[in-house]
Amino acid sequence: MTLRDLPSVESLLQSSTGLINDYGRPLVTDALRAALDSARAAVRAGGPTPDPDQILGMARTQLASLAAPSLRPVINATGVILHTNLGRSLLSEDAVAAIAAVAQHYSTLEYELPKGARGSRSVHAETLLTRLTGAEAALVVNNAACALLLALTALAKNKEVIVSRGQLVEIGGGFRVPEVMKQSGAKLVEVGTTNRTHPHDISEAVTSKTAAILQAHHSNFKIIGFTAEPTLDELTTIARQHSLPVIDDLGSGALLDTATYGLAHEPMAQESVKSGAGLVIFSGDKLLGGPQAGIIVGQKALVEKLKKHPLARAVRADKLILAALPATLLHYLKDEAPRKIPVWRMISMPLSDIEARAGRWAAAWGGTVIDGQSTVGGGSLPGETLPTKLAAVSVSSPNKFLAQLRAASTPLIARVEGDLVVFDPRTVSANEEAALSEAVTFNLTRNSKQ
Repeated sequence: MTLRDLPSVESLLQSSTGLINDYGRPLVTDALRAALDSARAAVRAGGPTPDPDQILGMARTQLASLAAPSLRPVINATGVILHTNLGRSLLSEDAVAAIAAVAQHYSTLEYELPKGARGSRSVHAETLLTRLTGAEAALVVNNAACALLLALTALAKNKEVIVSRGQLVEIGGGFRVPEVMKQSGAKLVEVGTTNRTHPHDISEAVTSKTAAILQAHHSNFKIIGFTAEPTLDELTTIARQHSLPVIDDLGSGALLDTATYGLAHEPMAQESVKSGAGLVIFSGDKLLGGPQAGIIVGQKALVEKLKKHPLARAVRADKLILAALPATLLHYLKDEAPRKIPVWRMISMPLSDIEARAGRWAAAWGGTVIDGQSTVGGGSLPGETLPTKLAAVSVSSPNKFLAQLRAASTPLIARVEGDLVVFDPRTVSANEEAALSEAVTFNLTRNSKQ
């Protein structure tokens, strides 16, 4: 057989009714042409000429790959609660329902029902945020980096902002605070040293060009040993003496005291407001347990400047964020966050419950239960862990086994500890257990037969 024996695109299309119904004629035509190109290359290389069914099969595989979403649900059995690579916070059922409601219907995004006129999208979370934090005003933008950029641009463009050298942090993806500040047009004035900065370093750096004092929380690292850093109370005292605002970039944005759950105390937004910070910035999808968002709370006059700045439109939050965030905040107001918000449910999960689940898994797989540590992750509480129990299995090639689990219909992400593959129940929901157990059992059985 030769190249002339290959079918034409048109003849293949006549046999592709099912594919056309699923994917549309243009995509199917492109896939068939690509399959024919591959077939011609194979024939020229001395291979056999594929028949029409084989060519259709090649096109079908290509179309399935094209249509498969790259953003897919996975089961996180790593024990990392805020796993940045796996999407950070899981939303509560109420937050998901709120998203679905506004996604499937027109909404009051920028519409006031009583007046029958245009309104502002900033109102949807502001009342809840001010009540929870004690701030005078609030604004929600797309993410915390946007929030810092907006604050610096609106308050300090072409002016100076004082910051301790020990707080010039780099967050995930290589984004650095100094670079964000540079984009804002603010001039960075570094004071102190990497490990020690004193209040007098701050006060002595104030000039007529100073627009603000910035504090950036060490949300993803620790400096230990011979260290010193001004407290927020000290910074706000200096700021008041010079009629300057303090911008407190908290990062994680805890509204509950993490020390209650056996972790180090993470600075809370309401504490920063009480200390007198002019603006407090934090994330929505870390310890808050909501959607990706940059949340700004603080003094009304400062927040109003941000709202009116042209950049505010470029970084504004969309309707899905503004649906999920209030639903999440309500859990705090109703004192139900540890039960309803997945992040806090995982943090507060009793060790006895984790051990019971790990025991069931290990018994089903012929494995063992071992002690382990869960981490908060997501650039929050660096170095802090929670005791946990792990279901552990021994396999000949742990890395190969992990790859097999990732290839499951619902990908399963686990980790290796020592020479064991381990699974932490803390980050696996009850409705994921069946898929997890099926994937592990199937691959254990498959490997035992090889």
